[in-house]
Amino acid sequence: MDRHLLVIRPDASSIRNVIDGLRDRGYAVVAVSDFELTVDPTLAENFDLIIVAHAQNRINALEICADLRQRDVETPLIVVADQDLAQHRVAIFKAGGDDYLLKPFDLDELEARIEALLARLVRKKKPDLASYEFAGVRVDFDRSELIRDASVIQLSERENRLLRYFVENRGKTISRSALLQRVWGYRYASLTRTVDVHILRLRHKIEENPKDPRLIVTVPGFGYRFDG
Repeated sequence: MDRHLLVIRPDASSIRNVIDGLRDRGYAVVAVSDFELTVDPTLAENFDLIIVAHAQNRINALEICADLRQRDVETPLIVVADQDLAQHRVAIFKAGGDDYLLKPFDLDELEARIEALLARLVRKKKPDLASYEFAGVRVDFDRSELIRDASVIQLSERENRLLRYFVENRGKTISRSALLQRVWGYRYASLTRTVDVHILRLRHKIEENPKDPRLIVTVPGFGYRFDG
């Protein structure tokens, strides 16, 4: 199972059993505090599903849902709450939440809700890219190669995954941390240099002038954007 979940929680112990249980079932779970999300909003990017643990007077799930939707984050959202208030549930759904679960709950139920939302998302997704053309370059993702100026250039597995991810998110600014999470499966800020090195190599293969890139553009202070 390759499901990447983000859990936004008020503190490390608030839903530790839930996080551990999901990991035991094969989910890749990243947990961040609402404060961390405020400092770096890009942490919410590029996950398959987001769980927001609402805690009275500590974390406002309503504000988080509204903020994510305002930033065009379309990832499914499940809100987990300590108390059931009808007006709160209605407000959560209006703010963009997809599901609402009251604690305590059975982990099987949470997993069923997660899988139902992910299945709905899969039905909406476009078929996987097999190839793509841009700026005189044709890339074949199945063969991990690109054709440029009648020459066949081989891509490494990581370059292939990186370029595919850029193509699937073309026009969007993607942070280094988000690339680490989705292409490498890491979440360590100290490894962002790895992203820079691979992007440099990829630029040498697709850019006319790697020193003045026009396809994989650096967005200072944020990350990279693919304009192909």
